Amino acid sequence: MHNPCAVIPVYDHERAIAEVVRTLLNAGLPCLLVDDASSPSCAAVLQTLAEQPNVHLLRLAKNQGKGGAVMTGFREAARMGFSHALQVDADGQHDLEDVSLFLDASRAYPQALICGYPQYDASVPKGRLYARYLTHVWVWINSLSLQIRDSMCGFRLYPLPPTLSLINSVQVGKRMDFDSDIIVRLSWRNQPMRWLPVRVHYPTDGVSHFRLFHDNALISTMHAKLFFGMLGRLPLILWRRWLP
Repeated sequence: MHNPCAVIPVYDHERAIAEVVRTLLNAGLPCLLVDDASSPSCAAVLQTLAEQPNVHLLRLAKNQGKGGAVMTGFREAARMGFSHALQVDADGQHDLEDVSLFLDASRAYPQALICGYPQYDASVPKGRLYARYLTHVWVWINSLSLQIRDSMCGFRLYPLPPTLSLINSVQVGKRMDFDSDIIVRLSWRNQPMRWLPVRVHYPTDGVSHFRLFHDNALISTMHAKLFFGMLGRLPLILWRRWLP
């Protein structure tokens, strides 16, 4: 049975989150908001949103980071009976008008991870745009594949059973390293993936929690760990790829 919801990690995005929820509800998606220990003002906004039908709120007492909040949301979504979870950022940067295309692709290929690859406009910070290209190269090396078109876009529709099997058995990055870490590890398990474009806009008044030095260092460490992890798993990865 195909029964998707949206999982939205929220940390002090009270200005954008209401519109994100409205658009997803209009697309027919129940929303699970994961409050990652937000400020009182944001918590109040989330409480109001959760009073609507098909909006659920899960509060974390301590900040877990983006990845930690998303993985907690995945587990809660599965507990609630959902089969798939659309990961969506709370800051409004993703164009959600094409959500129906992701849902259609997931219904047609229910075992596949439906991944967004970004189509940027002029608002994208150039430093972050150029840094992505270095990450692309490392991801292709660490996954032993060119199939991952973009590993950092946080707009994906996950089938929950294989995703939970992964995050319950290995340690996946809990902060800004999450998106790249989990997709490489899923590729090691021969997870089917399909790719759709998603338009991305960076609002001028948006709130970003990306810490330039700290998070780039975290991502660099993740690539190093994945590289050595790939070397250790090399025979198993290749064996899975050769299976019919």
